[in-house]
Amino acid sequence: MISVIIPSFNQGRYIERTLASVLSQEGVSVELMVVDGGSSDDTIDILERYRRRFQWISEKDHGQADAVNKGIARTVGDIIGWLNSDDIYCPGALARVEDFFEKNPEADIVYGDACLIDPRNKVIGLYPTEPWNVRRLRDICYLCQPAVFFRRRVVEKYGLLDEKLIYCMDYEFWLRLALGGVCFVRLPFILAGSRVHPETKTVAMRMPAHREMLVMLAQKLGHVPDRWVAGYARVMAEEKGFHPERCPLGHVVAVLPVTLWTSLRFNKKISGGIIRLSAEWVMNGVRLKRRNVMNIR
Repeated sequence: MISVIIPSFNQGRYIERTLASVLSQEGVSVELMVVDGGSSDDTIDILERYRRRFQWISEKDHGQADAVNKGIARTVGDIIGWLNSDDIYCPGALARVEDFFEKNPEADIVYGDACLIDPRNKVIGLYPTEPWNVRRLRDICYLCQPAVFFRRRVVEKYGLLDEKLIYCMDYEFWLRLALGGVCFVRLPFILAGSRVHPETKTVAMRMPAHREMLVMLAQKLGHVPDRWVAGYARVMAEEKGFHPERCPLGHVVAVLPVTLWTSLRFNKKISGGIIRLSAEWVMNGVRLKRRNVMNIR
């Protein structure tokens, strides 16, 4: 049986579509658990309509990780998936996952591909999922959370989600398991749709999300990979209005000191990778500036 945990808070606009994507799965036994954080919109009315089809609770919690952990503790399925209340499963996804786990008993975690969808369920792109590589996972989170499933034995051995984290609890979980030697396997099918909209936490709160990521990575790995250092600096520059296309040199001027300072703060040094990235930014900035000047002429 697959236990699906849905953490929920004020997502009445989307949650019915999320529920339907789970309840419509065929050929598989599903235990669905919704853990709501005390929503004040129409979420509770929607859950009441489905009362006989799954378990749900609504009470104040300590955030998304706490809600997922509650759901895991209240379910019994050998396979666990967690689906945010604005995301969806693709038709047949859970049957594929169950079949793969049954045929591959050594697999601890199975992750699939995922598409990005807008508020109307229109596909707007693909999540940049990659083949499994533990070293690569340090540089980029290429697992799309709603398309990831794990055996219960994993949490029994390595623990639940870190409830101190607000934005990157999934990435920390994947890293913790990967560094512990857990067996990850990619299933080459689109299993889920990850919704992108202005209220998404990682969209609405880009800077806090990146800051939390840096601290987590420093604690988990002992350093922050260059890619994340650079990403933090770029986000900070864009938040201040220095976009690379509109203001190329201003973007470079804003990014460089933040990159160097962040690298020194977390890694106590400026790596060769950071120096190479900085040189590339300067060259690209000059190139874009020249192109913009030529276009004006």
